[in-house]
Amino acid sequence: MSEWLVLTLAMLGACAVVVAVTFVRHRTAAEDDDPNDTPDVIEYMTMWIGVVYAIVLGLAIAGVWEARVAAQDHVQAEAQALHEISERVRVYPPDVRDRIRSDVNTYVGHVVKTEWKTMADQGHVTKEGDRLLARIRADVTDYQPKSDFEAQAYQPLVDQVTAADQARAARADSTGATMPGVVWFGLIGGAVVTIGMVFALQIRRTARELILAGLFSALIAFLLFLIWDFDAPYSRGVSASADAFLDLFPNLTG
Repeated sequence: MSEWLVLTLAMLGACAVVVAVTFVRHRTAAEDDDPNDTPDVIEYMTMWIGVVYAIVLGLAIAGVWEARVAAQDHVQAEAQALHEISERVRVYPPDVRDRIRSDVNTYVGHVVKTEWKTMADQGHVTKEGDRLLARIRADVTDYQPKSDFEAQAYQPLVDQVTAADQARAARADSTGATMPGVVWFGLIGGAVVTIGMVFALQIRRTARELILAGLFSALIAFLLFLIWDFDAPYSRGVSASADAFLDLFPNLTG
């Protein structure tokens, strides 16, 4: 069963229960029951709608912000692992060391100058990046240490290649939007209901009420925009950056 169908049935079911209970209570009410004695609950309902929607907005903002921070952590972990590879190979013979460092620089340059734009525009990493990282792995794993000193450096280098590969995979998984469509439906629908309750309170045209209603609506629009902006960790406004690569490989900035 589709999640949208489940959601629709649940919402219709909740509305039906409320309408049914209200109808039954009205039919079974005593003749001397005066509805005017019942406290007006519209302000109470408005307050709780605002509270519930504020909680939902807060959770959504926290979720997308956490996803953005995690995306930046993936970048930092990948850049640090590649930097460690580039530094640790100094114990290898010059030709092997220079080849590995050159391949690492080529990969980082591709990520910063080409792949980052692809991630922002198309939401995925590139096949060329996969190939370049595979070449680094082959450089490291295919080399046979010639001394005990080189052998001691071999396994840590392999571990750093694995760490870079895992960080790249995590970066690839976090390139797209993090908020499901059903959540956006709830956020937008909640905004409509919350703002609509302002009109249910029969807002007048006094300058003070109009200003407050406008500011309230603008605040909700801003928070929804903030969620949308954070929702894609590697694109839009406040996005994860490639500064970690540039900081650890400053020679690529030229």
